[in-house]
Amino acid sequence: MDLDSKTIYAQSSDIRSRTYLQYRRDMKAKAIAELEVLDWLREKLREQNPGSQVDVYKSGGDKFLWFLRSGGISREPDFVAEIDGTKVDIEFQYGGGDMQENYIFDFKISKVGKKVKGQEKRVPKDVLFLYLFKEAPQKFAFITADWILKRAFEGVAPAWGNRKVYKIRGAQLLRKTREDPALPEIWNSIKAKLAILNFQHQLIDIHKDRLSHLLQGVIDENRIVETVPNDLDSFFRVCFILDNISRIPKAPNVWLVYLLSFICDEVSLEGMSKIIYSIDFLYSKIEIGELKTNELSSLTDKVKELLQKTKKSYQQDGSYKSSVKVSPIEETRCALFSINLIEDLIQDMLHHYDTKGLNPIGRIYENVQDIQKTYELICRHS
Repeated sequence: MDLDSKTIYAQSSDIRSRTYLQYRRDMKAKAIAELEVLDWLREKLREQNPGSQVDVYKSGGDKFLWFLRSGGISREPDFVAEIDGTKVDIEFQYGGGDMQENYIFDFKISKVGKKVKGQEKRVPKDVLFLYLFKEAPQKFAFITADWILKRAFEGVAPAWGNRKVYKIRGAQLLRKTREDPALPEIWNSIKAKLAILNFQHQLIDIHKDRLSHLLQGVIDENRIVETVPNDLDSFFRVCFILDNISRIPKAPNVWLVYLLSFICDEVSLEGMSKIIYSIDFLYSKIEIGELKTNELSSLTDKVKELLQKTKKSYQQDGSYKSSVKVSPIEETRCALFSINLIEDLIQDMLHHYDTKGLNPIGRIYENVQDIQKTYELICRHS
């Protein structure tokens, strides 16, 4: 990804002690909430601006990423609204335990105010904050940066690494709240998707337990980066080991093309999850723009094929099934894991390659047929 003045890279603090997949999972939690609330926000602004032409989109338009390969955070707002051609930046925050008058709300200083040469104090940015409340899911508040600056006091936020922030007392902010009966359903979807996110990611820990003896016994690192495995299980094990010791195979393009040959009609959901993990690992190790046209075309076709295979294994009770040898709940975990990584791949390929034949992901886990059924299935087995 090209560096630009609007992006702050913080790889050491953002990714340190986390694998790339762990980092992406952590980044995805807020993105899930943002994408679930997007349509509601658009309709709410249209309601507040009758007769105006209103649109709202995630910052960056339809092609966006909820993670950056090198880590870091972006200065771009969470949403941009266009009201009769005028752009309005919108920042989105939500929290729990926050319906008491003595509660303190934190806002990042850089999001609220900007420095102006010759002035000691920051001036408010032209930005609107949307705040949602976990403990009162029907409530919301729109707050301007100017309103925050006039009432805030400075302090630190332990949850944000003791960063200096603007703080607003609950007694002040709660007077700004309003209600909308459509919001609880959105919160239900957010809750279900966050549970699915954590459930499917447990597959990584399961593999770590199974392969712990191999991870501990790696002796010749040079050998495993040079030798292309000749069957799926071996291929997956090698990719998993390389990922966990932060090594890159030689000629990852060659490995990727060879890996795609393991995709066949007989492959199970467990096998597909191993293929997708390995594809994701190798793809992320290829320099941006280095995939050749034929390699990109082949990868695009196979990603679409794997997604369709996974979706076809869906059952009416919310589970996924492809084999009698694996329990339905574990097959469901594999299917959700695959969908998660496939959606990431689609977004990355669209962002960096402008890939034809792939559609942007509008909502995370949009390829899970019935979120609530699958969520309830997970709850019954937890």
